[in-house]
Amino acid sequence: LKTPAEAFAVPPVWRFVPTLAAYRELWSGQGFGRYLLNSLSVAGTTVVISLALAAPAAYALARSRRKSDFSLLVAALVFRALPRMAFVLPFYYVARVTGLYDTRTLLIAVLVAVNQPFTIWMLRGFFKEVPREIDEAALVDGCTQWTAFTRAVLPVATPGLLTAALFTLLLAYNEFLVPVVLTATGATTLPVAISQFGAENIKYWSIAAAGSVSIALPIVAVVLVFQRQFVRGLTAGAVKG
Repeated sequence: LKTPAEAFAVPPVWRFVPTLAAYRELWSGQGFGRYLLNSLSVAGTTVVISLALAAPAAYALARSRRKSDFSLLVAALVFRALPRMAFVLPFYYVARVTGLYDTRTLLIAVLVAVNQPFTIWMLRGFFKEVPREIDEAALVDGCTQWTAFTRAVLPVATPGLLTAALFTLLLAYNEFLVPVVLTATGATTLPVAISQFGAENIKYWSIAAAGSVSIALPIVAVVLVFQRQFVRGLTAGAVKG
């Protein structure tokens, strides 16, 4: 809300006239809306696909009685712990070969692959808290294993699904290294765009600051809307009756 001169004044200026000039320049002159659309579409689609793939996998691992299945979770955790550059560069090569470089499709595919281990681990914990009797009652009533999962177990695990969705959204929305390597201009997301505003030119730093605030607002709105479900999901299983 300060001009660049006021923002970097020494000593600091405490009394000033607020201005929205940085926000106007951000939205009208820097193409912020396009970057915001890229981030929202990539993060939103990543959440939907991640949950669609992770929920059945996590449910199967939660209900499995075989000890060997735990090795799958360990393998997923090892993949999640790898440095980003270990798999971003191979994806870059694949993107160049397939012609998917600088596209939202590529970003979504990579972010889903990167975040799947985290989503599966989290959902498995929630599904393990759902009593097996719910599955068995649904099967007795004539459901198949799949319909028992979708009609009986998923509604009970809704707080956990919302929690996993929020964390996956945060991871995809704030990701920097993957977009900076796999995009150029067409599919650039907000974290990458903000890093390019101003660089060493101090007069543009106010625009970068306005962009940082604007990046946070959608996430703040989502958390405020779903805060009750978010808290329920985080505390699920904390107290057993």
